[in-house]
Amino acid sequence: MDDAGMSLQATMTAMGQAARHGAQALRVATPDQRTAALKAMAAAIRADADTILAANARDLDKAGAGGLTAPMVERLMLNPARLEGVAAGVEAVAAIPDPLGVETARWTRPNGLDIARVRTPIGVIAMIYESRPNVTADAAALCVRSGNAVILRGGSECIHSNLAIHAAIAKGLKAAGISTDAVQIVRTPDRDAVGAILGGLDRTIDLIIPRGGKNLVARVQQEARVAVLGHLEGLNHVFVHAAADPKKAVEIVLNAKMRRVSVCGAAETLLVDRAAAEALLPSIADALIKAGCELRGDGPSRAIEPTMKPAVEADWSTEYLAPTISVAVVDGVDGAAAHIAAYGSGHTDAILTEDAAAADRFIALVDSAIVLVNASTQFADGGEFGFGAEIGIATDKLHARGPVGAEQLTTFKYVVRGTGQTRP
Repeated sequence: MDDAGMSLQATMTAMGQAARHGAQALRVATPDQRTAALKAMAAAIRADADTILAANARDLDKAGAGGLTAPMVERLMLNPARLEGVAAGVEAVAAIPDPLGVETARWTRPNGLDIARVRTPIGVIAMIYESRPNVTADAAALCVRSGNAVILRGGSECIHSNLAIHAAIAKGLKAAGISTDAVQIVRTPDRDAVGAILGGLDRTIDLIIPRGGKNLVARVQQEARVAVLGHLEGLNHVFVHAAADPKKAVEIVLNAKMRRVSVCGAAETLLVDRAAAEALLPSIADALIKAGCELRGDGPSRAIEPTMKPAVEADWSTEYLAPTISVAVVDGVDGAAAHIAAYGSGHTDAILTEDAAAADRFIALVDSAIVLVNASTQFADGGEFGFGAEIGIATDKLHARGPVGAEQLTTFKYVVRGTGQTRP
């Protein structure tokens, strides 16, 4: 390794060691102290709004020159309203109950041992993410609320925005008397920094959370030497059942696809029950087309709506993050579930129906982190779940699943109280 590489490794390892101290400071802080820190962070973001927006403008200029895709530019962009939303999101996290020290179960054994299961922080979390500067604030807020230190490594495309937001967060922590080691950010765009994090920083990192494109998540899952909380792409489906309310179906599908096409909760495939496709699909397709959405359909759906482009195999497994949706006609709930099992990512899937039995069967068959009935997939969001914010949508099946808020960033320990018992 050359001198520069050694210097980077040493710098990253020092961050990990500092994060350990920051995690200890958060662990012993009171809930009121953590709440005060979060409120101060939100206030500092508002106070530094001009600086943050100017930094974001630099990133946007670079993105335009660098040929960044339109969905990524949309995710990157901040304006006064969006930045106010970032600050409000931190305040929302401050308002949720502090999860630490909460007893989730307690019982007494016949020998008199009192056993409690108590929520406790995970420790040090490394967050690797792309394009979205709001994640800097969301991740910091949720980690402070849950008592975890965090090392943030955003993408080079939003480095100026991330550094400016982090500077405000550090001001808030300092104002509240919390060590700034609790929330650190990697200041270099050097990709070797990611490799250092994946190596665990001399065993100082307890959990890595990747949030970004398929390639980023795949690299983290393949190379990480510590635990990973996966956030796969949102290959989300909306299934319009034969018993769907036609008006609701149009409104929900339109919202699920077109409200914001660049978010991971956007619908990417529309499934329509063969038993009512001729009655339901035309109005849905018409609404999508009028909204500027491109439709790519299978044979049966194109027979009903000939203006659709022919879908190819790759369409069923593509997260467009754009005004494009694939359309397939399927045979009832079982056909929809089979399609989702074959092509979905286990993120978010919805059924539109007025038939309770059909809804229950869909819920039972579809093994995704979020399953909705008669609601838009765009509700796949921690804020909408009442978590204040989210650090991502976990598609794993262990530890945490779905929107990851403060509670999901805790583990537990058993506290056993005795009166002198010994084991025979």
